[in-house]
Amino acid sequence: MTAGPHAPTSFDGLRARHWKTDLRDDGVLVLSFDRADATVNTFAQDVLIELDGLLERLALDPPKGLVLRSAKSSGFIAGADIKEFQAFDEKGVVGDAIRRGQQVFQRLAELPFPTVAAIHGFCMGGGTEIALACRYRVASNDPSTRIGLPEVKLGIYPGWGGSVRLPPLIGAPAAFDMMLTGRALSAAAARANGLVDKVVEPALLVDEAAKLALRGTQRPFKQRALGWASNTWPARQLLAPMLAKQVARKARKEHYPAPYALISTWQRSGGGVQARLSAERKSVVKLASTPTARNLIRVFFLQERLKGQGGKDHRIANVHVVGAGVMGGDIAAWSAYKGFNVTVADREQRFIDAAMTRAQALFAKKVKDEGKRATVAARLKGDLSGDGAAQADLVIEAIIEKAEAKRELYAQVEPRMKADALLTTNTSSIPLTELSGHIARPAQFAGLHYFNPVAMMPLVEIIRHDGMAAETEQRLAGFCKAIDKLPVPVTGTPGFLVNRVLFPYMLEAVTAYSEGIPGAAIDKAAVKFGMPMGPIELVDTVGLDVASGVGNELAPFLGLPIPAALSTPPEAGKRGKKDGQGLYKWENGKALKPELPKDYQAPSDLEDRLILPLLNEAVACLHDGVVSDADLLDAGVIFGTGFAPFRGGPIQYIRQTGADALLERLKQLHARYGDRFAPRPGWDSPALRS
Repeated sequence: MTAGPHAPTSFDGLRARHWKTDLRDDGVLVLSFDRADATVNTFAQDVLIELDGLLERLALDPPKGLVLRSAKSSGFIAGADIKEFQAFDEKGVVGDAIRRGQQVFQRLAELPFPTVAAIHGFCMGGGTEIALACRYRVASNDPSTRIGLPEVKLGIYPGWGGSVRLPPLIGAPAAFDMMLTGRALSAAAARANGLVDKVVEPALLVDEAAKLALRGTQRPFKQRALGWASNTWPARQLLAPMLAKQVARKARKEHYPAPYALISTWQRSGGGVQARLSAERKSVVKLASTPTARNLIRVFFLQERLKGQGGKDHRIANVHVVGAGVMGGDIAAWSAYKGFNVTVADREQRFIDAAMTRAQALFAKKVKDEGKRATVAARLKGDLSGDGAAQADLVIEAIIEKAEAKRELYAQVEPRMKADALLTTNTSSIPLTELSGHIARPAQFAGLHYFNPVAMMPLVEIIRHDGMAAETEQRLAGFCKAIDKLPVPVTGTPGFLVNRVLFPYMLEAVTAYSEGIPGAAIDKAAVKFGMPMGPIELVDTVGLDVASGVGNELAPFLGLPIPAALSTPPEAGKRGKKDGQGLYKWENGKALKPELPKDYQAPSDLEDRLILPLLNEAVACLHDGVVSDADLLDAGVIFGTGFAPFRGGPIQYIRQTGADALLERLKQLHARYGDRFAPRPGWDSPALRS
């Protein structure tokens, strides 16, 4: 089937900037979304207004069917225009924007002929919601096709009819799994749960969508029955508390209200589609003005800024990693998984073998297709002799945290490297001035500091020093982008950004622990503030040996005393999670925390004792120019430590709580506990009050 030269007569004279129409010989109209002056399709208000006009005309002069597709090669639709949404929030007109989206999508749903969404590439948020407003959905089997509703990650939930249409389509359990997690589905997974009616080759997408529009399809009885039964009034009353209980295990209502609001609105909203759309709109408008939503949208833009720092011209194809321990081995495996040819070296084959075994586990988890998995695995090679250094475009050193050992290694490796290759260190705390003294090409030397576990932590610190070339930073940022990591450039002072900010927080937690405050109480206070894990559990997870090493490097620089538990390396077999014993006992990867007595009352200043040292050091880092601005600092600390995203980062939290009020509380702790709480330079900065 080919497209004919004319659309229906009602389109004559209509000039559309963002939408293109083609009438096929079979009478099906293909409506292509091609947002003007943009590389990615997003829904701005002018796009929706134009679509509304097109749909109004279509209702008057109907084709035999409609196929909605994207004209962009980058994907289907990324969702709403978040910048515009943020601007509407500032003006207090979010309600109008949500109402318009609902009305346009409802007009699409009410068209008197079959409609089919033809999905290829990413289909997120509003993209999934417009697809749900169509009668049918066809998706391409390309790996890039991912269908999701990630609004919960922005502190809201689907507000253009998505939360109304999805539960009855695929059943409440599957619908809430998508909406509460923000998880995106492959085309095959979407077909399995009934979200998509057909999966086809990309080249056949529009033809198959047109066939579906003309012939229709009957959904399996089981899917239709589940969709109906799980959304009846009794089912909603039964399922809603169970869903809320599941959410409560991962997120507190006062921190993240959106999942709870979504469940509650669905539980109590009945009646026709307009009544349910109205309930959805009111709920989402209320959420949009919460500090959580505003901060999470801010974090979204911080993430986009970090992503935008790296170009494609990194000129790196071959990577050589020296050090096959947990960090080095996992850096090597992740780089191979992301498409690079990688060699991993160590002084003994047994270390390389252990790294290769862990790599196979990563590949098995990430690459389900066994044929493709073999290709990925072939990119990673053990290299006992270290010959890979001569072919590498990037060498990453990940050996023990001892400056002398690192310098000795560079003296051996650098002479074997290509002239334009980059040499980097994964040091977590050693200043680069201590490492770069005898390097022949300092312009091509930098820090590339990953976080553990490598496969999960999104941040990589690119550590600068005075002799480093700007091109080196650009190439490393491009490499980070290529391996799906977020790069933040930092100066090479002790601890850099993340460990320097995190260290006083962990140190104070261990100090409180050594005073007899139970670890469970300390962890509970931090989690209540919004940290993803308590600091005692974190110390055990990082390893008491690593924490002790970082402590010896950082404590003198920061002028902080080290509590006994970290002042000397731990006993053998008691390094924490990796040994099954540390400050806690560990079983099956989980800390066994002793139950707190029912009448136990934690000290009233415990949360301040933990959080204020972190904020104090963040202020000092900004003052010292460790990063170039407050936004980069917040981004680095959120993505490097998991610092409560709903608070927007340490500097944003200081601004919203009030710098003067926090400084006063810090001074009270200083008077009570001594100089480790002395306010650091920078509390008078205008950046804390903007």
